[in-house]
Amino acid sequence: MNSPKIVYCHCAYAQVVPRETKEAVLKRLCDSGVEFEATSDLCELSARKDPVLLKIASMGEVKIAACFPRAVKWLFSAAGTELDPAKVQVINMRTESSEAACSMLMDPQIVPNWPIGKASPKPELVEN
Repeated sequence: MNSPKIVYCHCAYAQVVPRETKEAVLKRLCDSGVEFEATSDLCELSARKDPVLLKIASMGEVKIAACFPRAVKWLFSAAGTELDPAKVQVINMRTESSEAACSMLMDPQIVPNWPIGKASPKPELVEN
């Protein structure tokens, strides 16, 4: 069985994740030798409808270190990219300690927590 892919979001623009937490998680990922995809900010990728989001969606099982699962789901949806709910675990660095976040990221088992239900923004909020 292959381990899930790991995506790390540095939340560079919103700055909603405690700096100490994201720096500790990034350092642990770098020191561990595991492969991971790092992004400066998923919000920015979503706003630009960046193809990186499609790449993430095509990874199969994926763990995303970012913020709230519902927010990450909305970001992918707003960019027109959907992920398989059974293959996504979002690690919330806003609420988890760096130790807990790293433990979840390094665990080869995935615990899907992708919110089920509508994620599309209201039509009046979408730019044409």
